[in-house]
Amino acid sequence: MAAAMAWLRRGACGPARRCGLAAGRSYSGGGAYPGVSLTCPLPGVPKAVFAAAESRERFETRVTVLENGLRVASQNKFGQFCTVGILVNSGSRHEAKYLSGISHFLEKLAFSSTAQFGSKDEILLTLEKHGGICDCQASRDTIMYAVSADARGLDTVVNLLADVTLQPRLSDEEIEMTRMAIRFELEDLNMRPDPEPLLTEMIHAAAFRDNTVGLNRFCPVENTDKINRDVLHSYLSSYYTPERMVLAGVGIEHEHLVECARKYLLGVQPVWGSGQGRAVDRSVAQYTGGIIKVEKDMSDVSLGPTPIPELTHIMIGLESCSFLEDDFIPFAVLNMMMGGGGSFSAGGPGKGMFTRLYLNVLNRHHWMYNATSYHHSYEDTGLLCIHASADPKQVREMVEIITREFILMAGAVGEVELERAKTQLKSMLMMNLESRPVIFEDVGRQVLATNTRKLPHELCALIGQVKPADIKRVVTKMLHKKPAVAALGDLTDLPSYEHIQAALSSKDGRLPRLYRLFR
Repeated sequence: MAAAMAWLRRGACGPARRCGLAAGRSYSGGGAYPGVSLTCPLPGVPKAVFAAAESRERFETRVTVLENGLRVASQNKFGQFCTVGILVNSGSRHEAKYLSGISHFLEKLAFSSTAQFGSKDEILLTLEKHGGICDCQASRDTIMYAVSADARGLDTVVNLLADVTLQPRLSDEEIEMTRMAIRFELEDLNMRPDPEPLLTEMIHAAAFRDNTVGLNRFCPVENTDKINRDVLHSYLSSYYTPERMVLAGVGIEHEHLVECARKYLLGVQPVWGSGQGRAVDRSVAQYTGGIIKVEKDMSDVSLGPTPIPELTHIMIGLESCSFLEDDFIPFAVLNMMMGGGGSFSAGGPGKGMFTRLYLNVLNRHHWMYNATSYHHSYEDTGLLCIHASADPKQVREMVEIITREFILMAGAVGEVELERAKTQLKSMLMMNLESRPVIFEDVGRQVLATNTRKLPHELCALIGQVKPADIKRVVTKMLHKKPAVAALGDLTDLPSYEHIQAALSSKDGRLPRLYRLFR
């Protein structure tokens, strides 16, 4: 102690003022401040050892392939709960040889009675013992069965998932209830004020007419009575095979997950038998472009004291690229740069108020109710589109504004707006990956498509490398394709498809002028 005090008095780092010593200062009570430096190490005191981040390998996604071809992927995450699920390479894009709507049926029938569980209530009670919840989501290319529960119940969860996926009873009563639920959902889809799900279906059908991702994701009304247990078993025998599945988990030890997979998913006989079904549809998406129009009275979509005004909705899209291509990252940055939203969107700089569709469209044209950019990407194609809404009398002007924005994408890209878009994309990526279910879906989808997973820091590095020249290159390539157009509402003033195509092929994005003898 004496040595330490002597060192403090001497000032081992030089004059007291250089070490930030409180020389000559005193407390209000009269006592002097101790001359302790905040910048120089104390002699005789051991050097501090700080906690270091664990090695990156601990947080990498681990993948094991079982003897039957099933892939098991896991990601460590701190916490008491885990999210585990089975993803199947199956969706509406694979229904070309079957009745359209099978995936929609399977989504609604998920977590119903199985060989081990007599009803959905039994499944829910079993999960409740482990604080668990379950969900099933079907998209155009993937069906996902997921459970979030206490990690200590992993064995029960994997057993349940295996039973739900491979041993569903599909009773007549359950199928009839599903028919009723689907009919109600289809009615609701046509009545809801937000037309975005309907327009998304229409733009896909226009862009990829009658093939792969252009096939209807929702079951057509006329097919609800045609789909039965035999039809479902025929489909399941083709697509619910081990090599088309991934068992993914977040928040559990990889070895434990592999052990459970071997126990419940290896050598299991599915309820539809082991006979091979029809050949798997391996068709590659064929972009066709085109237009789909639905004339509809939108005047009474929303009633009440403050009804939504009658609007016409337009969505214009162009083919982008698959998520497996290098250009996927520049397209993601471009989509973030375009941004947009509705007239009543809340927020500030962090909510996209400086994106192009806000600055160039919503801020300048008060009559536009919505202008939003979307990017849909699949393993063999993609679609970048802009959705806009306005009064039916201003449809032509609205379409021209959107076509001009497409042309301006290929122009100069400001350094500030590009950096803002890249930063916002990184921020959104990292914020979404704070959620355990989102990590689970990311792990499952990437491993299903590529047998591996790119970690967030790798994606952020790729985003940071995007240059203005990359944006211009991908847009120039995109603008050489035919447009896909979806239109919903009063379409009296909608320009012809040929005029929209001509505008997207022009230098300024303007529609051909119309000359009328009588107005």
